[in-house]
Amino acid sequence: MSAALQVTAFGLALLSAFFLLLATCTDCWMVNADDSLEVSHKCRGLWRECVTNMQDGVRTCDQYDSILADHPVKIVVTRTLMITADLLAGLALATLVLGLDCITFLKEDPCAKLKMCYGAGVMLGAGSILGLIGSVWYAVDVYVERAMLVSHNIFLGVHYDFGWSCWLGMAGSTGCFVASVLLTCCLY
Repeated sequence: MSAALQVTAFGLALLSAFFLLLATCTDCWMVNADDSLEVSHKCRGLWRECVTNMQDGVRTCDQYDSILADHPVKIVVTRTLMITADLLAGLALATLVLGLDCITFLKEDPCAKLKMCYGAGVMLGAGSILGLIGSVWYAVDVYVERAMLVSHNIFLGVHYDFGWSCWLGMAGSTGCFVASVLLTCCLY
């Protein structure tokens, strides 16, 4: 039972860490939500803003000036939290691989392997909380920005909504949290 639970937690953690990494690297955290006759599809990400022409499929992206330049707080905070969550999830995966019962590393010391699994669960939990805070922070800021424009009757021609990268970050964080619960609570 313990080995099956470990492998299940490892598979979920691997998939969730991949989702977190993909969310951090992709460029569709905000997407234009106008349902008028748009000829382009606009996405804003943590690293650049991209526009795709819907007629011919040509995609052009504008990189943000510099990592050290002045950016909106939502971008800086989300970048920091997502990168930290990615690093913690990666470190947790490496620790978890060594702590699995099916790996021969430290086979003669099952107590140490159990502690490694528990430590991986704690790291996954911390990474999941940071990733969820970053994703939700960004989503709330997008919502507040849109609500402020609507309440002031300001229409800029483009109206943004949550993009698939934001949802992917939330899904990856939730999966890491479930894997963390499996490793810290259910394994013992």
